[in-house]
Amino acid sequence: MKFRYFFLVIGLLVMLMACKQPESDTRGGYSPPIGEHMQMVHFKLASLTDNTLLDSKQLEGQVLLVAFFATWCPPCIQEIPALIAMQDSYKAKGFSVVAFSLDEGGPEPVHNLIKKYGINYPVLLADLDVAKGFGGVTGIPVTFLVNRKGEIVKKYLGIVEHDVLEEEVKKMLAAG
Repeated sequence: MKFRYFFLVIGLLVMLMACKQPESDTRGGYSPPIGEHMQMVHFKLASLTDNTLLDSKQLEGQVLLVAFFATWCPPCIQEIPALIAMQDSYKAKGFSVVAFSLDEGGPEPVHNLIKKYGINYPVLLADLDVAKGFGGVTGIPVTFLVNRKGEIVKKYLGIVEHDVLEEEVKKMLAAG
């Protein structure tokens, strides 16, 4: 019986340590070394926001904030208002949010979420190739900043403060 409690405590500690993220991940994100930026994967998927086919080639030359989420993830839902605001503020300047749902129950829960929150950016159902193409998505929410050349320049693990994202997007847009 004592061993059962011991393993339970150890298991809980391991889970807590695995969930904890360094401050740099949520404040500044992870940036790969210069010259090692990974190219964003090509995709052609249906947008659940407006029922059109979105080809990543249509996004070339834009600064992108690519968010992976699920409808059942509270931190993911918490980020939606900030993403909507950024889409409103910077769309005309060559910026777009693109969200990939990792929901496995089909498009219905995602459609409901789009309608409930008035999401104004493309929301797509991610496939395995897309998740792999971003270096593998092992947890959500996870957000990637993509420059105008289509290179992934930052990865944010977990929920990210709106002002941090906005600051990074402004820098990217100003860089041309």
